[in-house]
Amino acid sequence: MDLPCPEWVRHVEQKRTEMRSEGTEGFCLLTDIDAIFSHGQSMLGPEDLNTFSRISEKYSVKKSPERASEFRQQGNLSFKVKDYTVAALYYSKGVCNADKNTEELSLCYANRSAALFYHGLYRECLQDIQRSLEAGYPSHLQDKLRTRQAACLNQLRKPEKSNMPTTNHQTPPCQKSRNSTTCISHGVSVYFSPEKGRHIIATENKPAGEVVLEDEAFCYVLIPSTKLNTETKKEGKTFDTEDRHCHHCLSQSLSFVPCPNCSYARYCGESCQKDAWERWHQWECPIGADLLAVGVLGHLALRLALKAGQNEVQRVKKNASDFSQEDHVTCSSYKSDSPVKLSLGGHCREDSDHTDCYHGNSYMGIYSLLPHVAQHSPGSRFLLAITMAVLYRRLQGGPPPDMWASCKDEGVSGIWQPEMSMLGATALRHMMQLRCNAQALTAVRVKEESGMAVQSSSEIRIATAIFPVLSLLNHSCSPNTSISFTAGFQNDPLSQFGCSEGHIDHPESSHCGVTVTVRASKHITAGQEILHCYGPHCSRMEVKERQRHLLEQYFFHCNCQACQKDLSEGSQNAKENATPGLKCVKCEKPLQSRTDRYVCSLPSCGHQITSADVQNRLRGLQCLLDEAFHLMERDILDKALKILKSATSQANSILTETHPLQGELADATARVYATTGEWILAASHLKRSIVAVQAQFGEDSIELGRQLFKLAQLHFNAGDCGAALSVIPRAHRLLSLHCGPRCEELQELHEMERCLQGLL
Repeated sequence: MDLPCPEWVRHVEQKRTEMRSEGTEGFCLLTDIDAIFSHGQSMLGPEDLNTFSRISEKYSVKKSPERASEFRQQGNLSFKVKDYTVAALYYSKGVCNADKNTEELSLCYANRSAALFYHGLYRECLQDIQRSLEAGYPSHLQDKLRTRQAACLNQLRKPEKSNMPTTNHQTPPCQKSRNSTTCISHGVSVYFSPEKGRHIIATENKPAGEVVLEDEAFCYVLIPSTKLNTETKKEGKTFDTEDRHCHHCLSQSLSFVPCPNCSYARYCGESCQKDAWERWHQWECPIGADLLAVGVLGHLALRLALKAGQNEVQRVKKNASDFSQEDHVTCSSYKSDSPVKLSLGGHCREDSDHTDCYHGNSYMGIYSLLPHVAQHSPGSRFLLAITMAVLYRRLQGGPPPDMWASCKDEGVSGIWQPEMSMLGATALRHMMQLRCNAQALTAVRVKEESGMAVQSSSEIRIATAIFPVLSLLNHSCSPNTSISFTAGFQNDPLSQFGCSEGHIDHPESSHCGVTVTVRASKHITAGQEILHCYGPHCSRMEVKERQRHLLEQYFFHCNCQACQKDLSEGSQNAKENATPGLKCVKCEKPLQSRTDRYVCSLPSCGHQITSADVQNRLRGLQCLLDEAFHLMERDILDKALKILKSATSQANSILTETHPLQGELADATARVYATTGEWILAASHLKRSIVAVQAQFGEDSIELGRQLFKLAQLHFNAGDCGAALSVIPRAHRLLSLHCGPRCEELQELHEMERCLQGLL
């Protein structure tokens, strides 16, 4: 959960501690969200507002001409060494910090146009040239801009070649909700039961790979950098999420258009800038620093309320009592264990005001999600109430949002009416809901600062979103679905990004938004529930840790089949079973776990080793692996390879080939050999990594698919046509199963296969 910044959390905790006991007891008894918000407002004092102002100043989003000049100069240094990507990103930071219609702004645009030109982004280059001229680029320097402009036009006159691969993928028909990209496929419906609440069941067999539903995000917010995070400074990270992605449509870009009033918000073009301003940024912009201080969930909660508007909130509040899940649970009419069907093909009951509630444009679908008021601890409820009260107070410093201006009397526009406290209470409700219903969108990012031929990468969060239909899927630690996200853009995207359980690709439409596609990752039989993993997966986390995480974050005790199986094995004296991945150093037989030690499974051997010794050895191996990674990033490959060989030798004495650490060591070794162009050696080590990955994640996992993709690349680079062609079909099947037909890896596989077949 993305809580507000630590300093504010500490202040609110101290405030609660110092309150009189009768005050805290009265607050703890409140269960109505409107009453909780009202109480939070009444407890808010001047010292709280002053403290919050002092904290939010550290997240300032004011323009800074001095910083704009510094970023431009840093961009110039990168440009001189022909690192045009980094140069463009620096120039973009300069653009965002420069005041509008200033020479500094014009210089940043002009310099960025040069970086874009050498990147081959000629249309973007032309746009920057025009922006530079409009901002007042010095007349005595305009000749070189005109020359660059003519060169771009010449390049754009050349015929374009299409490299898009063909695909045999077919999406099954689905029923689409009106005014939304949300659709639920035939043979899938929403049901309700007291035990599971609202959930989704397949009413027909669904083969692996088939799309079972698509849902449009109702709202999402880009993840900002942790500007005060010391780890970020340690790692030397220069560019964060807000430097790379459009704050409205999430597309990646090197040529952002800034908000004219703040240094934070930036957009891939004027269209996104205008749309964001009209929808919410004109009210978010003056409190931009406050939103960074309260965290992503507070920001997203406010945006949800701003988007809905007063009329819609009043309408759904009026009808929510006979639609909410809480009322369903307590309703005496549900006396049977059989689930009750709520919808067909994405449509709600036609005899109510909730038609078309299960789709991305449905605010009813969002509002009806459980806020779990009683499950939030008293401390959590107090923090959220005070935080939303202070944010609401800061919002009152400007004109009221259009969608929340008084609906009763048009003559008082621009005045905050008392009843508009509903805005704050609504945002508080959403903040409570988001704890269990927010969906993280993540991307695999390559570290471009590293000069390696084979660069390291890490998975980072891009945005937090909420989906009306996806939120209805219940959790399983071994799900039967895989999800992928599609970012819809108003202009052409530059690159693709993905999520932890899938991949984001790009549609051929101009729709601006984020859509999730849920595919069956294994065969789903009719009557089976469609299940999604909330994060704790059985292949990545032990059962006790999974259950603890799910209880703390989502307020439920997981009883999925994977947990039942793991707990059952534990109750059947699992300590006598062989521990996967560990072997005896004497006879190489599997080790068995005892209370505080491991014992060889071969009775005649009898070798023992303490648990503490095993953990020390594993920590030592991990330290060697980390050291090798640091050396690889600094391009000290000989020393990195020496350390990896030593670590692998030590690992072979105690770990089987299926242990995850063996896979990581083999993968790192493969990267070193690939960096030096020794493709055959790289492929042989990557094959060892694949053995461990398949053992850990399964033969139908996306993790295995990505490793096979890398193996196909190595065989291709080695010129081994037969080996590459033997790997590509399996990699293609797994990537298609989890990522959809448009993912970047699949396109590259198509190109490799076409090229290799041409050589045969």
